[in-house]
Amino acid sequence: MDAEHRGPGTPPGPAPLLRIAGLHKRFGDLAVLKGIDLTVAAGEKLTIIGPSGSGKTTLLRCINHLEKPTQGHVYIEGELVGERMVDGRHVEMRDREIARLRTKVGMVFQRFYLFPHLTAIENIMVGPLRVLKMSKADARTLALELLKKVGLAHKCDVYPERLSGGQQQRVAIARTLAMRPKLMLFDEVTSALDPELIGEVLNVMRQLAAEGMTMIVVTHEMQFAEDVSDRVIFMDDGLVVEAGAPHKMFRAPDHPRTRAFLSAVLDRQAYS
Repeated sequence: MDAEHRGPGTPPGPAPLLRIAGLHKRFGDLAVLKGIDLTVAAGEKLTIIGPSGSGKTTLLRCINHLEKPTQGHVYIEGELVGERMVDGRHVEMRDREIARLRTKVGMVFQRFYLFPHLTAIENIMVGPLRVLKMSKADARTLALELLKKVGLAHKCDVYPERLSGGQQQRVAIARTLAMRPKLMLFDEVTSALDPELIGEVLNVMRQLAAEGMTMIVVTHEMQFAEDVSDRVIFMDDGLVVEAGAPHKMFRAPDHPRTRAFLSAVLDRQAYS
């Protein structure tokens, strides 16, 4: 891997699962991402921290082409996401091609987005049935296995309105896993939960991390980030300001902006 495309704090090794090169994103006159270079290795757990408005969510949405980058490129397993080369030019992919690549990248959002008219198990079965073309029996077997994995097998026939927020988020995680992604993106998945429900979702994420799932996690749960991450990056104003090992980032960050952010967040969490 050439140094030009190696993200901050990235160790040497084999070709990455994810590579982001020179990524910019503008919404009209507002520059949200201002040149992101980042790589993530297979099996790596990367946490992104930073203040609101720093570009964290936009970065995740660009990875699976929910947002089209203004400039720069995203690669999954060396394959361009959202575009292809034609006669030396980058051309937008067809929707079907983008959908195929998105199956490699699962994303769990702040909100749960479960189908209210479907039970927990039916919500999980939708993707395998429609996208992976599984039989109904195989999709149900997979969905039940995943409900067991997130501790909700006993809720398989319950509709979302009868589930707690933490239970709904765990179903959302299971639904994403049903597509068998190679990379999981978590966008502040506990931010909409009551404090007593946060732990049950973080425990599922800890289990996935222990099993070797490649994960990029945007979170304000700093203890979780320190415990689970292989690497932490701090973003501010659309840029990666600092990156490093969790202990270094949380105990002795180099950049004054990182220190100020962590001081404010950790002080607030200590008294919450």
